[in-house]
Amino acid sequence: MNASAVGPQILACRDILVDPGEEPNLEHVARELEKLERPLPSRIDANPEEVERGLAKLVLTLIELIRRLLEKQAIRRIEGGRLTDEEIERLGLTFLRLAQRMKELQGAFNLTDEDLNLDLGPLGDLM
Repeated sequence: MNASAVGPQILACRDILVDPGEEPNLEHVARELEKLERPLPSRIDANPEEVERGLAKLVLTLIELIRRLLEKQAIRRIEGGRLTDEEIERLGLTFLRLAQRMKELQGAFNLTDEDLNLDLGPLGDLM
């Protein structure tokens, strides 16, 4: 079979699975495909409680990341003298209420601070 008779997808797979200039070995291709199937579960565990907890973990982690970024920005503005005493008081109260609400939500979904931690690479951990 010449290359023009073979679809582009098959050629792409063939280029990956066999050395250039060799004919494809179907046994080799079958073994490679089996390797790809093994890590995948045969069933997806769609436990509603775990899905809900996982979604809460994701959302709360994002909120915590944004909260920390906003807090750092607020501190820079305070240190730079760009906020009035009233604005500083409002910011402090807002961050306090947000922290309290985060703790309530973490409790509702049985999540700890460590559950919300992210590895931010060169920046270190979120918490």
